[in-house]
Amino acid sequence: MQDYKTKKRFGQHFLNDHSVIEKLIYEINPKPNEKIVEIGPGLGALTFPLLDKIDSLNVVEIDRDVIARLQQKNNPKLNIHGVDALKFDFRTLLQDESSDTKLRVVGNLPYNISTPLIFHLLEYRHQISDMHFMLQNEVVNRITADPGSKTFGRLSVMVQYFCNCEYLFFVGPESFSPPPKVDSAILKLTPWDKPPHQANDEEHLSRLVAQAFSMRRKTLRNNLKKMLTAEQIEAAGIDPSLRAESLSVKDFVTLSNIESNIESNIESKNDSKK
Repeated sequence: MQDYKTKKRFGQHFLNDHSVIEKLIYEINPKPNEKIVEIGPGLGALTFPLLDKIDSLNVVEIDRDVIARLQQKNNPKLNIHGVDALKFDFRTLLQDESSDTKLRVVGNLPYNISTPLIFHLLEYRHQISDMHFMLQNEVVNRITADPGSKTFGRLSVMVQYFCNCEYLFFVGPESFSPPPKVDSAILKLTPWDKPPHQANDEEHLSRLVAQAFSMRRKTLRNNLKKMLTAEQIEAAGIDPSLRAESLSVKDFVTLSNIESNIESNIESKNDSKK
């Protein structure tokens, strides 16, 4: 690993298994003129194989020591952005591009920020064609979980609302240096052009989903009582005695749209009284 000492505060576990890298490159299937951005390139295990296949690559890296090592390569096709990915405006990478150009995002994400980073990237979903991430296996299982399973939760609902989610393949700890204490997996996210089930208000949806899963062992009747009555839930064709994990993404969108319509009607009545 070129005598580099990893830093715990950045959650660094560098991929160094060539068979995994080749498999990941195969899944990404990069094309020369595509606009690809890698988050957390580390020492370039994925970076330079990607550069062999494309015209240019943007990388987002916060560690100055890693940046210095990448700069030493003097690769004219490599554009380094020394910023925190959680604060980076990914739209800036498309400023000089045609309106139909979209980003492809890849990365071995630090496990300690993977969930907030995915939600940050979802803010740019209209500018992204797909995302391939190395994540903690448990997180990938949660994101791709089906309704009714114990791993199905808020993360599952919200990411599946915005994206088609695919579990691609498992990666063991021995594929990294230093080896993490957890298993990993490759996740592919493809943002929907239009969600299969459209929420009237996505902020309403997010709040309702969070509330529904706030106490997993309680029923919808109890968790959602400040947002919807049991009768309103039942009128939507959903049993209020169910727990949140039993509902589909479509069910959550249905409940969210009912709740947002009720709130809109209340606001309209209040406005008419003024």
